[in-house]
Amino acid sequence: MSRLTSENKIALLMHDALGTGNGKMGSGLLRYSEAPVVVVIDRAAAATGKSVREITGIPSDAPIVSTVADALAFGPDVLVPAIAPSGGRLPPEWLGEVQEALSAGLSLANGLHTPMATDRALADLVKKPGQFIWDIRQEPAGLYTASSLALETTARRVLFVGTDMGNGKMTAALELTKSLKEAGLRAKFLATGQIGIAIAGEGVPLDAVRVDYAAGSIEQMVVRYGSDHDILLIEGQGSLLHPASSATLSLLRGSLPTHMILVHEAGRKTLTSFPWVRFPSLSEVIRLYEMVATAGGAFPPSKVAAIALNTAHLNDTDAAAAAEAVRAETGLPVTDVIRYGTAPLVEAVRPF
Repeated sequence: MSRLTSENKIALLMHDALGTGNGKMGSGLLRYSEAPVVVVIDRAAAATGKSVREITGIPSDAPIVSTVADALAFGPDVLVPAIAPSGGRLPPEWLGEVQEALSAGLSLANGLHTPMATDRALADLVKKPGQFIWDIRQEPAGLYTASSLALETTARRVLFVGTDMGNGKMTAALELTKSLKEAGLRAKFLATGQIGIAIAGEGVPLDAVRVDYAAGSIEQMVVRYGSDHDILLIEGQGSLLHPASSATLSLLRGSLPTHMILVHEAGRKTLTSFPWVRFPSLSEVIRLYEMVATAGGAFPPSKVAAIALNTAHLNDTDAAAAAEAVRAETGLPVTDVIRYGTAPLVEAVRPF
Protein backbone atom coordinates (compact mmCIF):
# COMPACT_ATOMS: atom_id res chain seq x y z
CA MET A 1 0.00 0.00 0.00
CA SER A 2 1.24 3.48 -0.86
CA ARG A 3 0.42 6.45 1.32
CA LEU A 4 0.47 10.22 1.22
CA THR A 5 2.94 11.94 3.53
CA SER A 6 3.75 15.49 4.53
CA GLU A 7 6.38 15.47 1.79
CA ASN A 8 3.73 15.17 -0.92
CA LYS A 9 1.82 18.09 -2.46
CA ILE A 10 -1.71 17.30 -3.63
CA ALA A 11 -3.71 18.58 -6.59
CA LEU A 12 -7.42 17.80 -6.25
CA LEU A 13 -9.30 17.10 -9.49
CA MET A 14 -12.85 18.19 -8.65
CA HIS A 15 -14.75 19.65 -11.62
CA ASP A 16 -18.23 20.81 -10.51
CA ALA A 17 -17.82 19.13 -7.10
CA LEU A 18 -16.06 21.53 -4.73
CA GLY A 19 -18.37 22.28 -1.83
CA THR A 20 -20.89 19.57 -2.79
CA GLY A 21 -21.63 16.11 -1.41
CA ASN A 22 -20.01 14.62 -4.51
CA GLY A 23 -16.79 16.37 -3.49
CA LYS A 24 -16.53 14.88 -0.02
CA MET A 25 -13.18 13.24 -0.76
CA GLY A 26 -11.73 16.61 -1.62
CA SER A 27 -13.28 18.16 1.49
CA GLY A 28 -11.81 15.41 3.65
CA LEU A 29 -8.32 15.89 2.24
CA LEU A 30 -8.54 19.68 2.48
CA ARG A 31 -9.43 19.43 6.16
CA TYR A 32 -7.38 16.44 7.37
CA SER A 33 -4.66 15.34 4.95
CA GLU A 34 -1.10 15.16 6.27
CA ALA A 35 -0.02 15.95 2.72
CA PRO A 36 -0.92 19.57 1.95
CA VAL A 37 -3.38 20.38 -0.81
CA VAL A 38 -1.62 23.00 -2.93
CA VAL A 39 -4.23 23.45 -5.69
CA VAL A 40 -7.82 22.53 -6.58
CA ILE A 41 -8.83 21.90 -10.20
CA ASP A 42 -12.50 22.78 -10.71
CA ARG A 43 -13.65 24.76 -13.75
CA ALA A 44 -17.00 25.74 -12.27
CA ALA A 45 -15.53 26.84 -8.93
CA ALA A 46 -12.74 28.78 -10.64
CA ALA A 47 -15.31 30.68 -12.70
CA THR A 48 -17.01 31.97 -9.54
CA GLY A 49 -13.89 33.81 -8.38
CA LYS A 50 -14.52 32.53 -4.85
CA SER A 51 -11.90 30.92 -2.60
CA VAL A 52 -11.89 27.43 -1.10
CA ARG A 53 -12.77 29.00 2.25
CA GLU A 54 -15.75 30.83 0.80
CA ILE A 55 -17.08 27.77 -1.01
CA THR A 56 -16.47 25.10 1.64
CA GLY A 57 -15.86 26.85 4.96
CA ILE A 58 -12.64 24.87 5.29
CA PRO A 59 -9.61 26.95 6.35
CA SER A 60 -7.49 26.32 3.25
CA ASP A 61 -5.67 28.82 1.06
CA ALA A 62 -5.28 26.42 -1.88
CA PRO A 63 -5.93 28.27 -5.16
CA ILE A 64 -8.63 27.08 -7.56
CA VAL A 65 -7.73 26.65 -11.24
CA SER A 66 -9.50 25.33 -14.32
CA THR A 67 -7.04 22.82 -15.79
CA VAL A 68 -4.25 20.40 -14.93
CA ALA A 69 -1.89 22.58 -16.96
CA ASP A 70 -2.73 25.55 -14.73
CA ALA A 71 -2.28 23.42 -11.60
CA LEU A 72 1.31 22.47 -12.46
CA ALA A 73 2.50 26.00 -11.66
CA PHE A 74 1.80 25.29 -7.96
CA GLY A 75 4.16 22.33 -7.78
CA PRO A 76 1.90 19.34 -6.98
CA ASP A 77 3.39 15.87 -7.11
CA VAL A 78 0.18 13.82 -6.60
CA LEU A 79 -3.15 14.11 -8.42
CA VAL A 80 -6.26 12.93 -6.58
CA PRO A 81 -9.56 12.55 -8.47
CA ALA A 82 -11.35 13.86 -5.38
CA ILE A 83 -14.98 12.97 -5.98
CA ALA A 84 -17.26 10.28 -4.59
CA PRO A 85 -19.83 9.61 -7.32
CA SER A 86 -22.43 6.87 -7.10
CA GLY A 87 -20.76 3.69 -8.29
CA GLY A 88 -17.30 5.18 -7.82
CA ARG A 89 -16.42 5.43 -11.52
CA LEU A 90 -14.00 7.89 -13.10
CA PRO A 91 -15.93 10.27 -15.39
CA PRO A 92 -14.76 9.31 -18.91
CA GLU A 93 -14.05 12.94 -19.78
CA TRP A 94 -11.51 13.10 -16.93
CA LEU A 95 -9.26 10.39 -18.35
CA GLY A 96 -7.32 12.85 -20.51
CA GLU A 97 -6.55 14.99 -17.45
CA VAL A 98 -5.33 11.97 -15.51
CA GLN A 99 -3.06 11.08 -18.43
CA GLU A 100 -1.82 14.67 -18.61
CA ALA A 101 -0.92 14.65 -14.92
CA LEU A 102 0.91 11.32 -15.13
CA SER A 103 2.80 12.47 -18.24
CA ALA A 104 3.89 15.56 -16.28
CA GLY A 105 5.41 13.31 -13.61
CA LEU A 106 2.67 13.44 -10.99
CA SER A 107 1.71 10.35 -9.05
CA LEU A 108 -1.93 9.31 -8.75
CA ALA A 109 -3.89 8.49 -5.59
CA ASN A 110 -7.08 6.91 -6.88
CA GLY A 111 -10.02 6.45 -4.51
CA LEU A 112 -12.47 5.43 -7.23
CA HIS A 113 -13.57 1.90 -8.09
CA THR A 114 -12.13 2.36 -11.59
CA PRO A 115 -8.74 0.55 -11.42
CA MET A 116 -5.82 2.56 -12.76
CA ALA A 117 -2.63 0.86 -11.59
CA THR A 118 -3.45 -2.14 -13.80
CA ASP A 119 -4.39 0.00 -16.80
CA ARG A 120 -1.45 -0.51 -19.15
CA ALA A 121 -1.96 2.79 -20.94
CA LEU A 122 -1.74 4.66 -17.62
CA ALA A 123 1.00 2.48 -16.13
CA ASP A 124 3.21 3.19 -19.15
CA LEU A 125 3.10 6.90 -18.24
CA VAL A 126 4.73 6.26 -14.86
CA LYS A 127 8.40 6.84 -15.58
CA LYS A 128 9.90 9.02 -12.85
CA PRO A 129 11.68 7.42 -9.86
CA GLY A 130 9.23 7.32 -6.96
CA GLN A 131 6.20 8.02 -9.16
CA PHE A 132 3.26 5.72 -8.38
CA ILE A 133 -0.38 4.91 -9.01
CA TRP A 134 -2.15 3.98 -5.76
CA ASP A 135 -5.52 2.28 -6.19
CA ILE A 136 -6.95 2.72 -2.70
CA ARG A 137 -10.02 0.54 -3.17
CA GLN A 138 -8.29 -2.85 -3.22
CA GLU A 139 -9.32 -5.85 -1.17
CA PRO A 140 -6.63 -6.62 1.44
CA ALA A 141 -4.82 -9.93 1.31
CA GLY A 142 -5.18 -12.74 3.83
CA LEU A 143 -8.83 -12.22 4.74
CA TYR A 144 -10.98 -14.64 6.71
CA THR A 145 -14.58 -14.83 7.85
CA ALA A 146 -15.46 -13.20 11.17
CA SER A 147 -15.66 -15.21 14.37
CA SER A 148 -16.27 -12.64 17.15
CA LEU A 149 -12.55 -12.23 17.93
CA ALA A 150 -13.13 -8.52 18.53
CA LEU A 151 -14.57 -9.49 21.92
CA GLU A 152 -11.11 -10.63 23.02
CA THR A 153 -9.51 -7.22 22.56
CA THR A 154 -8.98 -4.92 25.56
CA ALA A 155 -9.67 -1.60 23.83
CA ARG A 156 -13.00 0.14 23.80
CA ARG A 157 -14.47 -0.12 20.33
CA VAL A 158 -16.47 2.92 19.22
CA LEU A 159 -18.35 2.56 15.93
CA PHE A 160 -19.83 5.59 14.17
CA VAL A 161 -23.26 4.80 12.74
CA GLY A 162 -25.58 7.05 10.79
CA THR A 163 -29.08 7.84 9.66
CA ASP A 164 -27.77 8.30 6.10
CA MET A 165 -24.71 7.98 3.90
CA GLY A 166 -22.26 10.89 3.65
CA ASN A 167 -23.50 12.76 6.72
CA GLY A 168 -20.25 13.20 8.68
CA LYS A 169 -19.28 9.87 10.25
CA MET A 170 -15.61 10.11 9.19
CA THR A 171 -15.35 13.73 10.31
CA ALA A 172 -16.75 12.91 13.75
CA ALA A 173 -14.40 9.94 14.12
CA LEU A 174 -11.31 11.91 13.12
CA GLU A 175 -12.15 14.84 15.39
CA LEU A 176 -12.82 12.56 18.35
CA THR A 177 -9.60 10.60 17.74
CA LYS A 178 -7.63 13.84 17.83
CA SER A 179 -9.28 14.96 21.08
CA LEU A 180 -8.74 11.61 22.80
CA LYS A 181 -5.07 11.65 21.86
CA GLU A 182 -4.76 15.18 23.23
CA ALA A 183 -6.30 13.86 26.46
CA GLY A 184 -3.46 11.35 26.74
CA LEU A 185 -5.30 8.25 25.55
CA ARG A 186 -3.92 5.71 23.11
CA ALA A 187 -6.60 6.28 20.49
CA LYS A 188 -6.58 4.86 16.95
CA PHE A 189 -8.76 5.84 13.99
CA LEU A 190 -9.61 2.81 11.85
CA ALA A 191 -10.44 3.83 8.29
CA THR A 192 -13.00 1.82 6.36
CA GLY A 193 -13.41 3.94 3.21
CA GLN A 194 -11.25 5.45 0.53
CA ILE A 195 -11.22 8.96 2.00
CA GLY A 196 -10.26 7.81 5.47
CA ILE A 197 -7.56 5.55 4.04
CA ALA A 198 -6.12 8.40 1.96
CA ILE A 199 -5.92 10.46 5.15
CA ALA A 200 -4.71 7.76 7.56
CA GLY A 201 -2.52 5.87 5.07
CA GLU A 202 -4.04 2.50 6.02
CA GLY A 203 -7.35 0.78 6.58
CA VAL A 204 -9.89 -1.48 4.90
CA PRO A 205 -11.82 -0.22 1.84
CA LEU A 206 -14.93 -2.09 2.91
CA ASP A 207 -16.86 -1.59 -0.32
CA ALA A 208 -14.09 -3.40 -2.21
CA VAL A 209 -14.23 -6.52 -0.01
CA ARG A 210 -16.25 -9.59 -1.01
CA VAL A 211 -19.28 -9.86 1.22
CA ASP A 212 -18.25 -13.18 2.81
CA TYR A 213 -15.09 -11.54 4.13
CA ALA A 214 -16.42 -8.06 4.91
CA ALA A 215 -17.03 -8.55 8.64
CA GLY A 216 -13.80 -10.54 8.90
CA SER A 217 -11.80 -7.73 7.32
CA ILE A 218 -13.02 -5.34 10.04
CA GLU A 219 -12.44 -7.93 12.77
CA GLN A 220 -8.90 -8.45 11.50
CA MET A 221 -8.16 -4.72 11.74
CA VAL A 222 -9.73 -4.42 15.20
CA VAL A 223 -7.72 -7.38 16.51
CA ARG A 224 -4.52 -5.93 15.03
CA TYR A 225 -4.81 -2.73 17.06
CA GLY A 226 -7.14 -3.68 19.91
CA SER A 227 -4.55 -4.82 22.43
CA ASP A 228 -2.12 -1.89 22.34
CA HIS A 229 -4.66 0.96 22.29
CA ASP A 230 -7.10 2.23 24.90
CA ILE A 231 -9.80 3.03 22.39
CA LEU A 232 -10.47 2.34 18.70
CA LEU A 233 -12.58 4.77 16.65
CA ILE A 234 -14.07 2.81 13.75
CA GLU A 235 -15.17 4.84 10.76
CA GLY A 236 -18.77 4.12 9.85
CA GLN A 237 -20.16 3.50 6.38
CA GLY A 238 -23.69 3.75 5.07
CA SER A 239 -26.77 3.29 7.22
CA LEU A 240 -29.13 0.54 8.27
CA LEU A 241 -31.89 2.80 6.92
CA HIS A 242 -30.44 3.03 3.40
CA PRO A 243 -31.66 0.59 0.71
CA ALA A 244 -28.32 0.70 -1.16
CA SER A 245 -26.14 0.16 1.91
CA SER A 246 -24.82 -3.20 3.07
CA ALA A 247 -21.71 -2.02 4.93
CA THR A 248 -23.15 -1.20 8.34
CA LEU A 249 -23.98 -4.77 9.33
CA SER A 250 -20.45 -5.93 8.46
CA LEU A 251 -19.04 -3.14 10.61
CA LEU A 252 -21.29 -4.09 13.51
CA ARG A 253 -20.39 -7.78 13.33
CA GLY A 254 -16.71 -7.24 12.66
CA SER A 255 -16.08 -4.68 15.41
CA LEU A 256 -18.72 -5.81 17.96
CA PRO A 257 -18.67 -2.26 19.31
CA THR A 258 -18.70 -1.50 22.99
CA HIS A 259 -20.12 1.95 22.14
CA MET A 260 -21.74 3.62 19.15
CA ILE A 261 -22.03 7.27 18.19
CA LEU A 262 -24.99 8.15 16.01
CA VAL A 263 -24.34 10.74 13.30
CA HIS A 264 -27.28 12.71 11.93
CA GLU A 265 -27.82 15.80 9.76
CA ALA A 266 -29.91 18.18 11.81
CA GLY A 267 -33.46 18.59 10.58
CA ARG A 268 -33.30 15.96 7.86
CA LYS A 269 -36.40 13.77 7.73
CA THR A 270 -35.66 11.60 4.66
CA LEU A 271 -32.69 9.97 2.94
CA THR A 272 -30.81 12.33 0.63
CA SER A 273 -30.83 9.94 -2.34
CA PHE A 274 -34.17 8.27 -1.60
CA PRO A 275 -36.53 10.93 -0.25
CA TRP A 276 -39.40 8.45 -0.12
CA VAL A 277 -37.56 6.75 2.78
CA ARG A 278 -38.60 8.70 5.87
CA PHE A 279 -36.57 8.46 9.07
CA PRO A 280 -38.17 7.13 12.22
CA SER A 281 -37.59 9.26 15.31
CA LEU A 282 -33.98 9.34 16.49
CA SER A 283 -35.06 7.41 19.57
CA GLU A 284 -36.31 4.63 17.28
CA VAL A 285 -33.10 4.75 15.23
CA ILE A 286 -31.09 4.35 18.43
CA ARG A 287 -33.17 1.34 19.46
CA LEU A 288 -32.69 -0.16 16.00
CA TYR A 289 -28.90 0.14 16.13
CA GLU A 290 -28.70 -1.22 19.67
CA MET A 291 -30.94 -4.19 18.82
CA VAL A 292 -29.02 -5.08 15.65
CA ALA A 293 -25.62 -4.56 17.32
CA THR A 294 -26.51 -7.07 20.02
CA ALA A 295 -28.60 -9.29 17.72
CA GLY A 296 -31.40 -9.09 20.26
CA GLY A 297 -29.11 -10.23 23.07
CA ALA A 298 -26.89 -12.78 21.32
CA PHE A 299 -23.89 -10.44 21.65
CA PRO A 300 -22.81 -8.29 24.61
CA PRO A 301 -24.59 -4.96 25.15
CA SER A 302 -23.70 -2.05 22.87
CA LYS A 303 -25.26 1.34 23.47
CA VAL A 304 -25.43 4.55 21.47
CA ALA A 305 -23.42 6.75 23.84
CA ALA A 306 -23.82 10.13 22.13
CA ILE A 307 -24.97 11.91 18.99
CA ALA A 308 -22.75 13.81 16.54
CA LEU A 309 -25.05 16.31 14.86
CA ASN A 310 -24.15 17.82 11.50
CA THR A 311 -25.36 21.45 11.55
CA ALA A 312 -23.18 22.85 8.76
CA HIS A 313 -26.24 24.01 6.81
CA LEU A 314 -27.73 25.96 9.73
CA ASN A 315 -27.03 29.38 11.24
CA ASP A 316 -25.86 29.60 14.84
CA THR A 317 -29.32 30.11 16.33
CA ASP A 318 -30.93 27.24 14.44
CA ALA A 319 -27.97 24.95 15.14
CA ALA A 320 -28.22 25.53 18.88
CA ALA A 321 -31.96 24.90 18.79
CA ALA A 322 -31.52 21.70 16.79
CA ALA A 323 -28.91 20.36 19.21
CA GLU A 324 -31.13 21.12 22.21
CA ALA A 325 -34.12 19.41 20.57
CA VAL A 326 -32.12 16.24 19.89
CA ARG A 327 -30.73 16.32 23.44
CA ALA A 328 -34.24 16.61 24.87
CA GLU A 329 -35.61 13.81 22.68
CA THR A 330 -32.85 11.26 23.29
CA GLY A 331 -31.41 12.20 26.69
CA LEU A 332 -27.92 11.75 25.19
CA PRO A 333 -24.93 14.07 24.87
CA VAL A 334 -25.13 15.99 21.57
CA THR A 335 -22.56 18.09 19.71
CA ASP A 336 -21.49 19.23 16.26
CA VAL A 337 -17.78 18.35 16.34
CA ILE A 338 -16.81 21.16 13.96
CA ARG A 339 -19.02 23.86 15.43
CA TYR A 340 -18.90 23.05 19.15
CA GLY A 341 -16.02 20.60 19.60
CA THR A 342 -15.92 17.03 20.86
CA ALA A 343 -16.04 17.38 24.66
CA PRO A 344 -19.45 15.65 25.09
CA LEU A 345 -18.27 12.72 22.95
CA VAL A 346 -14.99 12.43 24.85
CA GLU A 347 -16.84 12.15 28.16
CA ALA A 348 -19.30 9.65 26.69
CA VAL A 349 -16.70 7.14 25.46
CA ARG A 350 -13.41 7.67 27.33
CA PRO A 351 -12.38 4.49 29.22
CA PHE A 352 -10.92 6.33 32.22
